[in-house]
Amino acid sequence: MSKIVILIGSVRKKGNTQRLAEAFADGARLRNDVEIVSVADYKIHPCIGCNSCFQRENFECCQQDDMQKIYEVLANADMIVAASPVYFYGISAQLKALIDRLHTPMRNHFKVRKLGLLLVAASPLPAVFDAIKVQYQLILDFFHLDDIGSVLVREVKEIGDMEGNDALLEAYELGKSLQ
Repeated sequence: MSKIVILIGSVRKKGNTQRLAEAFADGARLRNDVEIVSVADYKIHPCIGCNSCFQRENFECCQQDDMQKIYEVLANADMIVAASPVYFYGISAQLKALIDRLHTPMRNHFKVRKLGLLLVAASPLPAVFDAIKVQYQLILDFFHLDDIGSVLVREVKEIGDMEGNDALLEAYELGKSLQ
């Protein structure tokens, strides 16, 4: 049984990104411990690039915000799944702030060995996910993480548009396949 942490990057509660993440979580919970972290529930400041975490005891960030709680959750994760709406060909600013705060040597002590990706875009453009997929692959390569897979959904905009979408079953099956 693995510990999976799903990072939901949408501030829109009960939105399409959350619905996709929940479908994944429902499948993953069959054989894993799953924790969902929604950025909407936390106050996370962006990284200021001061690098003081490299000098501080336990590599602590100089900013005191809710990121300390997320560090604790991520430190015990075997897998991390990033779920985000797509804004201007990138992940949400809130999720990006969380990811940027992982610019700390603390991350080298995390157990995580696998990474997954769930994306939701309103756009029908075939290339809408390309920039995110490149960044995702760079992260996989840099940290030597295994890719558990991804579910990428286009043309989903309004709350409820995800209902009945084949991507919900795809996300469920991806989650179910993990152990």
